[in-house]
Amino acid sequence: MKKVVVIEDQTILRDLICRLLENHLMFELVAATGDGKAGLDICLKNNPDFVVLDIMLPGLHGLEILDRLKKHNSHLKVLLFSSHHSSAMVKRVVELGVDGYIEKNAGVEELEKAIVKVADGQRYFGPMIVEKMRELMLTSGEDDSLETLSSREREILKLIAESYTSKEIADRLYISPRTVDTHRVNILKKLNLNDIAGMTRYAISHGLIEVPDEK
Repeated sequence: MKKVVVIEDQTILRDLICRLLENHLMFELVAATGDGKAGLDICLKNNPDFVVLDIMLPGLHGLEILDRLKKHNSHLKVLLFSSHHSSAMVKRVVELGVDGYIEKNAGVEELEKAIVKVADGQRYFGPMIVEKMRELMLTSGEDDSLETLSSREREILKLIAESYTSKEIADRLYISPRTVDTHRVNILKKLNLNDIAGMTRYAISHGLIEVPDEK
């Protein structure tokens, strides 16, 4: 079972998320709180596998929590569930290594799907977040060079964007970690990107990672 902490200040939404988690056998709900500082302390003390996190919180801002949690444990999966999704916010949370990001106006079905996918090691972004990422790519001048990638490079790009490590990718594709790293360097050069955050934005905006259909 995966240990989960919920940090959301709106009681009705916090209760909804907790109910969804409790209905899944794969989750063990460790704690739920509406206070940012208390949520961070709980996570640092209990080392959960997965966190559902709001951005605007009393006590401590969600971005500070995300930053500190990822620095404490880079393998921790974090799903942002927030009504705040400006281009600057989207860019920052991707840079911080968020694993999923959906809007609070999403339906219960989408919320549940996002929780399961992110907890299972995949990335999941809502349609409005994806649109912001596309805008960011256009304004940053990132080159639309998907056709320059080989099928293996596309496969590796997708797995990198889904948070798999070089070793995990090597195990899945039956190649060496060094070969994965070589592909990673080549992908960055071909796409004129600088880091994993840029690769993630690129993969999402080009449909390499599953995102929900807009209703």
